[in-house]
Amino acid sequence: MELIVLGCYGPYPPAGGACSGYLLEEGGCRVLLDCGNGVLSRLQQYLPLWELDAVVVSHLHSDHVSDLFVLRYGLELALAEGRRSAPLPLYAPAEPAAEFARLSYKDVYRVEALSAAAPPLQIGPFSFTFCETVHAVPCLAARVATPGGTLVYSGDTGYFDGLASFAAGASLFLCEANLQEKEMAQQPQPPRHLSAAAAARIAAEARVERLLLTHLHPARESALAVEEARPHFGAVEAAREGARYRV
Repeated sequence: MELIVLGCYGPYPPAGGACSGYLLEEGGCRVLLDCGNGVLSRLQQYLPLWELDAVVVSHLHSDHVSDLFVLRYGLELALAEGRRSAPLPLYAPAEPAAEFARLSYKDVYRVEALSAAAPPLQIGPFSFTFCETVHAVPCLAARVATPGGTLVYSGDTGYFDGLASFAAGASLFLCEANLQEKEMAQQPQPPRHLSAAAAARIAAEARVERLLLTHLHPARESALAVEEARPHFGAVEAAREGARYRV
């Protein structure tokens, strides 16, 4: 599969940047993983919005879903003009309930609730399984498998024992690294985000092939995250908006 990074910052974008959004492509199937601020504009550099096959959302914080509320207008026009013939499948955690209810708009989305306990979700060649993370609202890490490789996306999370086993052996581990190690003691307990060093330690324990740091702090150079991570896991880089990664 191919991963295209549309946005990689949180909880807000830097000037000219975008929040979380990742386009997965395999065999002509295109799935958008998260849809934060600025992602819709970037998406259209790669395909018309009405050609999306599905959207999968890790959790319902605004920096991961805000552009869904603009995408729906584009889909409404595409349906009315015949460029799209069916609602776009949209998968998201069901809580918080009020935020989940906001996703429905006319007939542009076919909204379905995600759960870590549910059977694997098959979207074209992509097989999704999910794992609950440690965050301020319910959030799901995603393991996305195709015959050619496996991508694991952490979503937003603090450290928990099961993340390394969930990511075990992944071809590419797309992991949040919003913090630096020195900031961890000042976080709510338990922390709801990872440092770059923690992400690297999880990658090493999971024996993944490559680590791609994301959900980067918008006011900090991404090179600092890589510098902190590399002593713990060598095959690491920071996500770059517009970059393509083969998985």
